[in-house]
Amino acid sequence: MPGVLASQQIETLIATGGLSAGTDFVDGQIQPASLDLRLGTVAYRVRASFLAGEGRSVASRIEDFEMHRIDLTDGAVLEKGCVYVVPLMESLSLPNGIQAIANAKSSTGRLDLLTRVITDGGTEFDRIAPGYSGPLYAEICPRSFSVLARPGMRLNQIRFRDGRAVLDDDELRALHEAETLVGGGPAVISEGLGFSVDLSPGEGNLVGYRAKPHTGVIDLDRIGQYDPADFWEQLYTDTRQLVLDPGAFYILVSREAVHIPPGYAAEMAPYLAMVGEFRVHYAGFFDPGFGHAAAGGTGARGVLEVRCHEAPFVLEHGQVVGRLVYERMSEIPQQLYGAGIASNYQGQGLKLSKHFR
Repeated sequence: MPGVLASQQIETLIATGGLSAGTDFVDGQIQPASLDLRLGTVAYRVRASFLAGEGRSVASRIEDFEMHRIDLTDGAVLEKGCVYVVPLMESLSLPNGIQAIANAKSSTGRLDLLTRVITDGGTEFDRIAPGYSGPLYAEICPRSFSVLARPGMRLNQIRFRDGRAVLDDDELRALHEAETLVGGGPAVISEGLGFSVDLSPGEGNLVGYRAKPHTGVIDLDRIGQYDPADFWEQLYTDTRQLVLDPGAFYILVSREAVHIPPGYAAEMAPYLAMVGEFRVHYAGFFDPGFGHAAAGGTGARGVLEVRCHEAPFVLEHGQVVGRLVYERMSEIPQQLYGAGIASNYQGQGLKLSKHFR
């Protein structure tokens, strides 16, 4: 059946050689509808972000732009504002008809860690054509915090799609009527399911966080260890408005509670650029079972990673800022998000990445 490949189909892809790695795959690497990608042992500091382009390899482009290389074996700091390219442990030999889509993992996006997958001959970030055979690389640009990285760390994830999978608006409306995809407000459906920002003060009037400009390094292996106050400024409002500062990075939360039924997956995508001079970062996929009652959830709100551009912008409570693009699964995964797999963000509200206490 056409659709996004489920965990058991990804295992088959590995067994048949469509997906391979220089070291053995590890427990937890295969998610319900995606595979986590692992950093290799070296990072190349480059002058600028790039795509390989048709007929060219990433390795040849690294030779053009490399400034120096960094051994990650014992851990190394990737500095804020710099661009790095890291060969990944995994490589592909995709069958014809199977394409791949990569994205940053949720915790990666919440650290404002811009990371995208690039390939030989690639003309787009994070999009890998059917039949691609070759290595994978992660481009990494820390935006708000410098980070300590090691081999095997998982900053990106990849999803595989067989044929057409995206639901059109009519199909999405029908699914919403059957499954109630969002709570907390009416469903806004236009090229996906729209979601809005929650700036209605809860307990203590806290509505979000803004990254501090001068902080220490975050070790990506340290989970639940950092004091949020060392890295984040808490944001309060009693007007249901928030003025975004150009260049600043914000963690906010959606007004709607999101539900991804077991036979579907979703991807966060930006809303129309015309609604304001800001961007909601679309880090991560929403796996089958996210916010699903049978998988331990009752709807879960989406965390919004927001960066303002050009000019200060007033964000209003209930303003639509992004959309969820739903896709069919080829098969229902044998393991759903949140159901016994230690999923970090099931049932979440306003929440920083898992690195913070």
